[in-house]
Amino acid sequence: MHVDPLLMTLAAGFTLAVVLGMVAHRLRLSPILGYLLAGVVVGPHTPGFVADARLAAQLAEIGVVLLMFGVGLHFHLKDLLAVRGVAVPGALIQSAAATGLGIALGLALGWRFGDGLVLGLSVSVASTVVLIRVLTAAGTLETPAGHVAVGWLVVEDLLTVVALVLLPAVAPALRGEGGDVGKIAWALGGALVKLTLLVAVVAFAGARLIPPLLARVARTRSRELFTLSVLAVALAVAALAAVVFDASPALGAFLAGMVVAGSAVRHQAAADALPLRDAFAVLFFVSAGMQFDPGLLVSQPLLVGAVLAIVLVGKPIAALLVVLGLGWSVRTALTVAFALAQVGEFSFILATLGLGLGVLPAPAAGAIVTAALLSIAVNPWMMGRVEPVERWLRARPRLWRALSRRNAEVADALAPAHAAPVEGEQRALVVGFGPAGRAAADALSLRGLTPVIVEANVDTVRQLTLEGRRAVFGDATRATVLEDAGLVGAKVFVVSVAAPDLAAQAVVAARGLDARIPIIVRARYLAEREALLGLGATAVTVDEEAVAGGLSSYLLRLEWDPAASRDAAPDA
Repeated sequence: MHVDPLLMTLAAGFTLAVVLGMVAHRLRLSPILGYLLAGVVVGPHTPGFVADARLAAQLAEIGVVLLMFGVGLHFHLKDLLAVRGVAVPGALIQSAAATGLGIALGLALGWRFGDGLVLGLSVSVASTVVLIRVLTAAGTLETPAGHVAVGWLVVEDLLTVVALVLLPAVAPALRGEGGDVGKIAWALGGALVKLTLLVAVVAFAGARLIPPLLARVARTRSRELFTLSVLAVALAVAALAAVVFDASPALGAFLAGMVVAGSAVRHQAAADALPLRDAFAVLFFVSAGMQFDPGLLVSQPLLVGAVLAIVLVGKPIAALLVVLGLGWSVRTALTVAFALAQVGEFSFILATLGLGLGVLPAPAAGAIVTAALLSIAVNPWMMGRVEPVERWLRARPRLWRALSRRNAEVADALAPAHAAPVEGEQRALVVGFGPAGRAAADALSLRGLTPVIVEANVDTVRQLTLEGRRAVFGDATRATVLEDAGLVGAKVFVVSVAAPDLAAQAVVAARGLDARIPIIVRARYLAEREALLGLGATAVTVDEEAVAGGLSSYLLRLEWDPAASRDAAPDA
């Protein structure tokens, strides 16, 4: 009996992804590793059933499109513009560094200059899917570091589009056959014009057509029609970007998401796109795993190791130095550097194109795929090392001061003249300035106290000082920082960051300076309360408890007519 290849590919891919993803989770590893191994199992380089790699790659492309559409829904234009000062130079410098390392590796192996150039370009661009997944898992997608990483990714995307357009034009020159300078200039000019037109069409025409269209569909109260309309917008704009403007479908979907983000239906649009996005994103990892040839680790170990070193060492170092050099915090620099220490879908596309044009040796193409798979597998683990590496650096004062010098210069330059504690003022210290920290600071202000924010993120300090708030840049677990911020003599000390280690160390440091000051600490779980109270906290507010109480209170006060609710519900 004939079974459709699409059905078999989906069935095998999803089933093995679930099984191996669960195994990885039980081993306390990222489920991404399980998805990649599922691809290896159904790939052509292992015995047994072989899924259709072409179909899997096409389905994975849908996952990339939906993923970037979802990112665009939560990424406002002001966020993109706010990080252009680091994302643009950072992406350019890191891409140049990776490309330079690729050229050096190629020349060391006796390749032509053009072979190394294409190798370097292929490993210079990070994977969209991996970046978003690891940032989301780490809870940093909506932070300044997440905004920098996404903005950086958008610039890399644009650079890759230009590279894909130019590569066929410059291929003869890279092969040593000479090249037409006019043809190259025409290709570059055409690519830039098309990218500009794409942004203009989506940003201006799309902003006038898409939100009213979605609002009109929403008024039908049909969930089915609304979900279809959201998918139609994402896929149609992605196809428009690829077919008409020769741009990346992912870039088109990202721009479409930003347009929809400005509409009144953005929350429901995000909710409807989420399930399909996650399912198809899994297929991306399965597709990547199918391209992995384990034999290459034996036949070309040095080449694979060198390419992997560029991805896992060269690129992160370049990103780290750029972000630190531009005055951003060590935490932001580490997050961006580690998040971009991987390669994926665009690397495969560039490598395939280079192989077809004769400007990339076959072993190099295989090494890129192998390095991509290994870097994707390692990347979630690397992202989990951001806080441990930061703590390791803080434990070495001279190294920390050297890395943070530019941060401190920026913070000092922005700090208001009255940042130092004022004798006799009614002040309170608040550690962290997320939603909880902001709420605490506002409540203290209403009580007539002057809140002083203690933040280890210089980006947040920058914004707070521009808003006219009192803010101190430093590590709240250090007694000297708390003393400089005015803990002694303050009326209350609030730790709003739900990080157990930081909270515990901050309580100990504060209690060592002032034995009587009330210390209010936020904790995420009930199990953390006793330990914090034992260290000297006066009171501990628990996220779990607050959510449970809030839900119960609301539901007990809620009144509704069941019959009216059924009548008002949109069609399923």
